[in-house]
Amino acid sequence: MNYLIYIFLGILQGLTEPLPISSSGHLYLIKQLFNTNLLNDLNFEIVVNFGSFIAIFAIFYKDIIKLIKGFFNYLFNKKDRKKYHNEFKYCMLVVISTIPVGIAGIFLKDLIENTLTRTWILGICFLITALALFIVKNIKGNKDDNDITYKDAIIIGLLQVIALTPGISRSGTVLVACLLCNLKRDAALKYTFILYFPVSIASMLLGVKDLISTPNVGDLLIPYTLGMIAAMIVTYFSYQWLSDWVKKGKLWKFSIYCILLGLFVLFYFR
Repeated sequence: MNYLIYIFLGILQGLTEPLPISSSGHLYLIKQLFNTNLLNDLNFEIVVNFGSFIAIFAIFYKDIIKLIKGFFNYLFNKKDRKKYHNEFKYCMLVVISTIPVGIAGIFLKDLIENTLTRTWILGICFLITALALFIVKNIKGNKDDNDITYKDAIIIGLLQVIALTPGISRSGTVLVACLLCNLKRDAALKYTFILYFPVSIASMLLGVKDLISTPNVGDLLIPYTLGMIAAMIVTYFSYQWLSDWVKKGKLWKFSIYCILLGLFVLFYFR
């Protein structure tokens, strides 16, 4: 039964991480609905997040390698520096967009954990996510990867801070911010998930020490692995679903789910 629960939570993580419906909000909701100590296992969250990380890296590894190579070639290859300007700029944009959420995560962590993780707030946040997704339903944009400005990066980074609140989707918030900054849908999708990597890596590095020092981590190796594999597989396919709907302008359909979920939370836990 415990193995099944770990697999279920891995599937939940994999399904909700890429989709604009808030993985943290769903995890918190499940914690309220079901009484089990497994749902308070922060180490397991790190493991399943790593599973999602592997899946998304598999999708974007060519883009990531190109960006990293271009960044260092721009810095150290003075003769062909102009050739790698776009990659260098893109990397700098990602850094700028990451700084606000990094600062907020450090200084607002206690506030978020102690104040904003209340069930009625969760319901409100699901409704806010739904509204945001609906607002951008007809926006197509005309900016490609190379047209993103530093102003856009700042705006996207500031809006990403909102997604620290459970119930506010990170991918949804960044997608909405990108579309509001007039990025094309495929460019918005790419920037959203390239921006996922520094945030995800930082979160995992902060938790690795606790994971290694866990006394019974050996006993949890099998269920952790099952959960990670489930998260990895489901993340890969749920991203394909998201990509298809974003490019076809169907992002608003996720808002229907968030509305129903938000209303359920508000009425069930009133």
